Amino acid sequence: MSSTILVIHGPNLNLLGMREPEVYGSLTLNDINQQLIAQAENASISLDTFQSNWEGAIVDRIHQAQADGVQFIIINPAALTHTSVALRDALLGVAIPFIEVHLSNVHAREAFRHHSYLSDK
Repeated sequence: MSSTILVIHGPNLNLLGMREPEVYGSLTLNDINQQLIAQAENASISLDTFQSNWEGAIVDRIHQAQADGVQFIIINPAALTHTSVALRDALLGVAIPFIEVHLSNVHAREAFRHHSYLSDK
């Protein structure tokens, strides 16, 4: 495997498939992880997944990613998108390239969801 990617799932994403399926779909977190792992394996990429409902645990995992030699982070910070300076600082601190993703269009939802502390735009 040539590249190492870490996928981080934030708070409440463990409830996927049960919580508001009209917004988030019917796939479970395990379904999504298995699809991601299969795609990564097909591309000879090493992929690790992590989910936590705790901000500090996510910060710790981001820090550990640097020691693990992770080359890229894909993060769905979920509700922490709009509140967590700590996640932003952790990502900037380890200097691992990352992309923020979401399961729904946050800009088509409530106004408080339009701002992200992780992304500058």
